Amino acid sequence: MLRHFDEGDLISVLTTQPLDRALDYKAPEGGCFEGAFVEVPLGPRKVLGVVWGEGEGGYDLSKVRSVIRVLDAVPMRDEMKQFLIRAADYTLTPMPAMLRLATRSPGLGDPPAMRVIYRRGTVDEPDRWTPARQKVVAVLEDFGGLAFTLGELAEMAGVSTSVVKGLVKQGVVAEEESPRDLPYPKLDPGRAKVALTAEQESAASTLRDGVANREYGTALLKGVTGSGKTEVYLEAVAACLEAGRQALVLLPEIALTAEFLTRVEDRFGARPAEWHSGVTMTERRRAWKMVAEGGAELVVGARSALFLPYQDLGLIVVDEEHDTSYKQEDGVLYNARDMAVLRASICKARVVLASATPSLESWANADAGKYTRLTLTARFGEAVMPEMHAIDMRSEQLPSNRWISETLAGAVRHRLGEGEQSLLFLNRRGYAPVTICRACGHQIGCDHCDARMVEHRFQKRLMCHQCGETKPMPEKCPSCEAEDRLAPVGPGVERLAEEVAALFPDARAAILSSDLFGSARALKAQIEAIAAGEADIIIGTQIVAKGHNFPLLTLVGVIDADLGLQGSDLRAAERTFQLMRQVAGRAGRAEKSGVALMQTYQPEHPVIRAILSGEEEAFWKAEAREREQAGVPPFGRMAGIVLSSPDVQQVFDFGKALTRKTAPLDRIGAQLFGPAAAPIARIRGRHRVRLLVKAEKTAPVQRALAEWLGQFRVPTNLRVSVDIDPQSFY
Repeated sequence: MLRHFDEGDLISVLTTQPLDRALDYKAPEGGCFEGAFVEVPLGPRKVLGVVWGEGEGGYDLSKVRSVIRVLDAVPMRDEMKQFLIRAADYTLTPMPAMLRLATRSPGLGDPPAMRVIYRRGTVDEPDRWTPARQKVVAVLEDFGGLAFTLGELAEMAGVSTSVVKGLVKQGVVAEEESPRDLPYPKLDPGRAKVALTAEQESAASTLRDGVANREYGTALLKGVTGSGKTEVYLEAVAACLEAGRQALVLLPEIALTAEFLTRVEDRFGARPAEWHSGVTMTERRRAWKMVAEGGAELVVGARSALFLPYQDLGLIVVDEEHDTSYKQEDGVLYNARDMAVLRASICKARVVLASATPSLESWANADAGKYTRLTLTARFGEAVMPEMHAIDMRSEQLPSNRWISETLAGAVRHRLGEGEQSLLFLNRRGYAPVTICRACGHQIGCDHCDARMVEHRFQKRLMCHQCGETKPMPEKCPSCEAEDRLAPVGPGVERLAEEVAALFPDARAAILSSDLFGSARALKAQIEAIAAGEADIIIGTQIVAKGHNFPLLTLVGVIDADLGLQGSDLRAAERTFQLMRQVAGRAGRAEKSGVALMQTYQPEHPVIRAILSGEEEAFWKAEAREREQAGVPPFGRMAGIVLSSPDVQQVFDFGKALTRKTAPLDRIGAQLFGPAAAPIARIRGRHRVRLLVKAEKTAPVQRALAEWLGQFRVPTNLRVSVDIDPQSFY
């Protein structure tokens, strides 16, 4: 039971403000419970906080201010409080920053009220169609009956509110009063059960039993692409719903959400709650409130959905668990896969980590017996795994401005003749990664970062992929002012599209790249069009590797299989292996068999050989052996420290000062590397220096880091960022 404080009692309130401690206040009139969300005075402002416990006292109590009001929200459960504390301890994140993750609901303190909402009306068509009216109806139909406020609907459709009002008058759009924050429709776990194969049923049975036990446990669900992993873990979701508990499914990309939601609706008869950046503020508030009150049985969301206030969380599914987008790389630095395991262990929930190409961390945990391992070896139905072959680019005679080999071009032509689709994969957005002046050699860089700007020819702009800065494509060199001497170097998907148009002039080509779509809705429409056969050749970045099903796709061509093997990233081999296997898995997912061709200058490279042979276990064992010998994750601990400041001298001086007081690190046997300029030494005008701490797996790294960094006073304009278990080293 949550502790109750009477009016005037001294209480401790943790606020969302960047302070180093909780603050003392007096409980308001009527008192409050521990965990209550409250509004408190802080200087001249009113700020959000949570009643954290009893106040400390020890000073003049007459000067203590009172809580302004208790918000109309379910108090934070002790399980959630413990999750935030332990996540903060693990990631070395200040508690106010963790609390901000847990309170990302607009209008959290607003009282229950009626609101005017807009949804699809009963009249199919207005008296006449206009482009603006079509946009409004498209938004309403794309979001499957969800309600919008007037402002949200107008904004999402890109029209004025008068367009919406005009459709209301004709009955095409319905305007109605509705209570705020209604519960989500009940899901039916027994509806539309799918006939599973014996292999799928065995895995599903293990997951169902785990959910029924109501104890913590993690399972790695590993299955080849197209093996039906989703149907298996939806059986675990059904078991969780039958037990009266809540379930969470995490997806790595918003682009995957639309297709997945349709599958959920078909399986359970209604749409679940959604939580990601593409959801309206109205639905965001509703999801937060209903999760806390038990009015949402299933949440489908991005990594931040882990921090929702679940009433009784029984299952967390992390789909495509190997995906790097589960790592938050700014603000609070956390890995959603690891935080899912932590949260489940606190609330006695089950975790399912699903992937065709699991992370080495998860593979090692399953190999050591910490996770239950469930394996699906065959594709669902009549589909079979694609054949995989390398194209040795050393024997291909290609001109310098071409990237599609004659062998690959011939395979594409064969598919065109058969009425089948081909996918050309290149993990580089834009037209060309570098623009160089042929007169003076100048490479156009970002004004705010030490990074080259990428040409995006479709948008007629240069873009920095670090800070997002853009500028028009110059007509002359910014350095020597020579005209008509700027040349693109290297390929991006836009440049590849030009080559496709020249080689296959009669083919219909479509590009799938995250920067070419202004909304998740636009991307969804393109994916649906491709799946329906409205493109012959798909040109895509890594977004095509994530869960999409194109029935007519029988050929995958990887333009540069060596790209991910470059650099010094300790996970380079693992990520290349995962990405190539995932991309190849897009081919032959229906009744027609598929082929994957990988263009490479290193066909003898161990990673390339492992991809082609399909000897996945041999690859993981070899990779694990190398990492273990080097003492690096998952067989050792690492922490990255990034210092950044507008003053380059200051940041190096502070880095050197850190290296002179390393006693806390020495006591745990940790090694310190650096300081050294980061690979991208300047981002958004701030100079960056990196240090790396390496220690044995059992070493208390967080405690030592906190003690080490606590010795120093950080200058005002210098930032210190600590990344436990870093995934990238830029």
